[in-house]
Amino acid sequence: MHRILRTLPALFAVAFALDAQAKDPKELVIGTSAGPYADQIKLGIKPILERQGYKVKLVEFNDYVQPNFALAEGSLDANVFQHITYLTRFATEHKLALAPLVTIPTAPIAIYSSKHKTLAEVKQGTTVALPNDPTNQARALVLLDKLGWIKLRAGVDPIRASEKDVAQNLKQIRLLPLEAALLPRSLQDADYAFVNGNYALASGLKLSDALIREQISPAYVNLVAVRAADKEKQFAKDIAAAYRSREFLQVTNQHFREYAKTDYQLALENTK
Repeated sequence: MHRILRTLPALFAVAFALDAQAKDPKELVIGTSAGPYADQIKLGIKPILERQGYKVKLVEFNDYVQPNFALAEGSLDANVFQHITYLTRFATEHKLALAPLVTIPTAPIAIYSSKHKTLAEVKQGTTVALPNDPTNQARALVLLDKLGWIKLRAGVDPIRASEKDVAQNLKQIRLLPLEAALLPRSLQDADYAFVNGNYALASGLKLSDALIREQISPAYVNLVAVRAADKEKQFAKDIAAAYRSREFLQVTNQHFREYAKTDYQLALENTK
């Protein structure tokens, strides 16, 4: 796996070199995960930027690895799929000069089930699917601790919790770590599954279908990321301004009502 990850930057450099050389300076290529964050751009951000003369191209990814390598290599101008905890860990581990630009309305990670109507049906041997990437797995484990299904060891950093930090399996559940994109499909077999909001909505699940949703902390609010060298460039400022606009707030209220709004959106609502 690590060998594959090390080769990805080179692959992206080759695949996109010609496109990068011929790129129109007013063309913005934004990478995102299929589903709600792509929809936010299509419905709210792209129209604003196109009125300013930009040509906006979306590239949709089905994992949490390729978008950051593609951004670092220059085939993307920005990406929209991750929170600050994941960005910081990934950029540090792979020595990528990436930076957060602006936060966005975020769908929470939540527990879904196609086999059970309530969480009270948990019993010994119940299978629980959860993300296998470290940051999102930590979110799931913290919620399981709050539910009383497991007990994490005392003093564990909730942002870095992993399976090895499970001190007690109080409900004797079976944890099934999976790639985040596969979690909606795991509902066919697992009793319960933690599903990230973007993948839940992309698969046809509704946030209202969840048996319980996390209260999103600042550590898990999704964001737009750019190369650190580009953060003060005009296109980056224009992307940030589009997300901070009252027009995008209206799109959020119309199409993404159940999402956790950003601090700047809440401030806008208080200054009507």
